[in-house]
This record gives sequence, structure tokens and C-alpha cells, in this order.
Amino acid sequence: MATVTPITKVKFSIGELIHHRLFDYRGVIVDVDRNFQATEEWYETVAKSRPPKDKPWYHVLVHGSNHSTYVAEQNLASDDSEEPINHPMVAHFFAKFVDGKYVRSDLTN
Repeated sequence: MATVTPITKVKFSIGELIHHRLFDYRGVIVDVDRNFQATEEWYETVAKSRPPKDKPWYHVLVHGSNHSTYVAEQNLASDDSEEPINHPMVAHFFAKFVDGKYVRSDLTN
């Protein structure tokens, strides 16, 4: 009998611009976890709205700052501004910005 692997569909992809619904900031996705991967202690301390752990979570560089954050999908919306993100680590993850989306460094020639 075959093992069935549940497939989780993610709403956002790496390089996509987002807007945080609760904290009103812009950012860019740098990594995606199909479900919550941080510690229980982090969740209890930081995730005050108690988003679901069995849905996608995203690693985000926050516009206009030096930090990144870990955000549940339910708290994100698309940012259609097509304006680049100002963050010192953008060049580490991305090679260029084209049509409102970042292109990963490892995908360019």
C-alpha cells in the first residue's frame, strides 16, 4: 500500500512582495516552510494571534529595517506596489528586481 503525502499549497513564492495585514509593513519572501518550523517557545512568545501551525509560514525581509521575520500565511497579503524593498540582505538572496518581483541569485546566469 502506498504512503499518501499531504500536499500543502502555498499562496506566496520566494521573491514575492508582501504586506503584513496586522503590523502594516512591506517585505519580500526569502523562504517558505509548508508548516510551522520554529520552537514552541517562540510560538508562545511571539505569535500572539495564534495562527495555525499546519499552514504555510514565510521568512520575510522587512522593508526599511535590518531584520527579518517569520510570518504565518494568514497574516500576509500581496503587495502590488511593485516597489523594491530596502533591506541590507536583499542582494544576498536576489540578483535582480524585475516586474515587481525579485529573482533569486541562484536562478540567474
